[in-house]
Amino acid sequence: MMDRQEIIEAVTRRVLEALEHQHGGCCSDCAGGCAACCSEEVRSVVGAGACRISYCGNGGKVPSDLGQFIDHTLLKPETTPADIDQLCDEALEFGFSAVCVNPVWVKRASQRLRGSSVQVASVVGFPLGASAPEIKAMEARRAIRDGAREIDMVINIGALKGGEYDLVEKDIARVSDACKEVGALNKVIIETALLNDQEKVIACRLALAGRAHYVKTSTGFSSGGATLFDVALMREVVGPEIGVKASGGIKTTEDARRMIDAGATRLGASAGIQIVKGIESSPDKEGEKSGGY
Repeated sequence: MMDRQEIIEAVTRRVLEALEHQHGGCCSDCAGGCAACCSEEVRSVVGAGACRISYCGNGGKVPSDLGQFIDHTLLKPETTPADIDQLCDEALEFGFSAVCVNPVWVKRASQRLRGSSVQVASVVGFPLGASAPEIKAMEARRAIRDGAREIDMVINIGALKGGEYDLVEKDIARVSDACKEVGALNKVIIETALLNDQEKVIACRLALAGRAHYVKTSTGFSSGGATLFDVALMREVVGPEIGVKASGGIKTTEDARRMIDAGATRLGASAGIQIVKGIESSPDKEGEKSGGY
């Protein structure tokens, strides 16, 4: 394992290379990371290897050929059945790849989307991560049985900080096993705001050992969200083997573009409309409570 200084130097090189080119080819209206206003820039990101771009906003503004890369997300606690129906209908109309909902809404979303190509994603151990591995596996299997094909799980943060690495790996592996049974994806939320750099590296390596498909920065319910450094650090640790998802605090097109440049292959943002329109936004309760989206 690389020591701390080697990791910092490697990440610094990666970030500087990304920042050196981040302003090339942008239009005059935004920083080039939005699907609606700068579709050609987003196409270039997709062409470079991004498999999806998460977006919560007016689907009619997104070019139809980009819809397949977008997760249409709604995790707010006050979400109603009508909200879920609308989310699913928008995903169908605009060709989004998936909808991401809380576990209680998975069956409704699956029924609404039956016969379509739109996938259903859900969350496990969310947002605290303090459930037993067996409970997380059970929660994942229930969501999968109800129709989910992507799971975003939160690690046991206290166990990681306490050095109980076997427990954390077991925690991840149990959910990965549940996902593997049906070919679903396991995305591991490590909650970077609560970890030091060494713990972030260890968490990413444990996600690899636990056969996860993604590592993800944040739930959006903690003291902070994604940072450029954390995304670059996570990408440096996992390499090209698995995806990196940045979530929490991504509010502008510039935020989105920098995260992608740093190595994120998916984004989660509650300020989707502002991002695609290139509008500066201020923190609000929705952004703080939507679970990283």
